[in-house]
Amino acid sequence: MLNVVDLRGRTASISELRRTLPRGGTDVDSVLPVVEPLVREVRGRGAEAALEYGEKFDGVQPASIRVPADVIEQAARELDPKVTEALRESIARVRAVHAAQKPAGHTVELAAGGTVTEKFIPVERVGLYVPGGNAVYPSSVIMNVVPAQEAGVSSLVVASPPQAQFGGLAAPHHPGGLPAAGGAGGVGRGRRAGRGAAGLR
Repeated sequence: MLNVVDLRGRTASISELRRTLPRGGTDVDSVLPVVEPLVREVRGRGAEAALEYGEKFDGVQPASIRVPADVIEQAARELDPKVTEALRESIARVRAVHAAQKPAGHTVELAAGGTVTEKFIPVERVGLYVPGGNAVYPSSVIMNVVPAQEAGVSSLVVASPPQAQFGGLAAPHHPGGLPAAGGAGGVGRGRRAGRGAAGLR
């Protein structure tokens, strides 16, 4: 379930925030022996290896890599109206901030007929990873997807861990409205990435 921590109306100290919203820590060197062979295997065998590792680590193998559009639409319909409202508000706020941050191109004339023009051109396609193994992070979707949309990225793909309790789908609280989503275990995983608030803009 999605835990809601309401800190409105008070100013929490740093120590209180750390107790209330703890962050995990990982010793990178300690996980390299596990991660490096996995990366080599996925690089060599692709989605097949990713799905196998997903089953090993997550205990479930999704039926497909990509989230079907009807699954995303159904999840949006089934969301609690209060969650939908909160997601819409979050998306609107993040969109407003990042729309204001978007740089504008400009031209400088250095001499008669001599100009330098600077343009900001978005990348065509981005891949976004949304954590979800031990907790649900719809904010990770919003904070990644919305800035990319505002930048003008035309193709977005989200990957998130599959959950055994959802039949190999990611937890059903991820918002997005995305055209594609990853579904393999391991590296590109989470068949229900982007599920939950499809079309919320």
